[in-house]
Amino acid sequence: MKKNLFIFTFLLGVFSLSAQAQKQEKTITVEVQNNWNQAKADAPVVINLHELHAGFKVKSAVVMEGTKEIPSQLDDLNRDRKMDELAFVTDLPAHGRKTFQVTLSSEKSAKTYPERVYADMFIVDNRKGKHQRVQAITVPGTSNIYSMVRPHGPVLESELVGYRLYFNEKQTPDIYGKFNKGLEIKESQFYPTDEQLAKGFGDDVLRVFDSCGPGALKGWDGQKATHITPVDTRTERIISYGPVRVIAEIEVTGWKYQDQELDMMTRYTLYAGHRDLHIETFFDEPLNKEVFCTGVQDIVGTSKSFSDHKGLVGSWGTDWPVNDTVKYAKETVGLGTCIPQRYVKSEEKDKANFLYTITAPGNKYFQYHTTFTSMKETFGYKTPEAWFAHLREWKEELAHPVTVKIKDNRTNK
Repeated sequence: MKKNLFIFTFLLGVFSLSAQAQKQEKTITVEVQNNWNQAKADAPVVINLHELHAGFKVKSAVVMEGTKEIPSQLDDLNRDRKMDELAFVTDLPAHGRKTFQVTLSSEKSAKTYPERVYADMFIVDNRKGKHQRVQAITVPGTSNIYSMVRPHGPVLESELVGYRLYFNEKQTPDIYGKFNKGLEIKESQFYPTDEQLAKGFGDDVLRVFDSCGPGALKGWDGQKATHITPVDTRTERIISYGPVRVIAEIEVTGWKYQDQELDMMTRYTLYAGHRDLHIETFFDEPLNKEVFCTGVQDIVGTSKSFSDHKGLVGSWGTDWPVNDTVKYAKETVGLGTCIPQRYVKSEEKDKANFLYTITAPGNKYFQYHTTFTSMKETFGYKTPEAWFAHLREWKEELAHPVTVKIKDNRTNK
């Protein structure tokens, strides 16, 4: 019996040592620099893991600022079950610099951080009278499941704002305004009850109609914005659920557009502490002379508007947020979209929108940002003048992203 116990203990020790020997780690020193003359709050820091050449499959990471652990996340962006990016946010003073120690590991971690963002999507389950969570849905381009998806597509939320992405040919971001900072859409699902409204929950604050709302990518027929149709297939998916950023995508194949057939994927990223949505568009082949457009909605045709004529456009207006004009009051919102000037072809106005046309010949990618405020906010902007001033400063901040330098890159032994 003692002999058997000895053998068992010996084998257990061998297995334990073997497991420890298999664990691999790499530690890097990361320097983050704010190149702007203003302080940055919750500045996104993104590290491309492929450039670090870890030599193993990264399954977890720890980010330290001195002795303080910083919440972070790993994201698999192309769904190949290998992590592509490490992301976290940090505060930086004007022209400030911080140093972080990042440890990558081949072992998974059960560690969790406080949630500062939220993402989800549901589909109707008629048998149970409920909605079931889904991560991705693909349908033929002729199918209409808009009313089957709750809340009509993926929802992305930060402490400041919420967006939902319509699951139809509009592909428009719709917006959820809040009275107070915090996460609430997990509970309200974009449709707060009377009890939740009485508690101070926010709500849908804009009827987008057929407009581009805040920053929807549209086609351009030379006179007006057009929807993303006809297509062979349409997919909407959630890539990341947080805790630092949430990411969703809309992908279409076989979009018949301007004598071409395009496969296009649009990615939407919302960071903790942010009201602006980063929108990136990817194509499977380099673009030729195709022209697209985006901008902001002219709210019921009575918006006040602002443009710097170099890629920044904003609007401010008041309308009922939904068709029920008895239960709901009118809402006042400010919208803004900022496009890098290198993509801008022309500035346009159609019936529903203030627009810029976009072109990127020879490229398979372009990107821009969109944002909004609501008069509901106790922390927001109360006049069009204040909102348009914010948009000008926002453009300056976008023009000065933090720079990330890898100072030390070593494999732990």
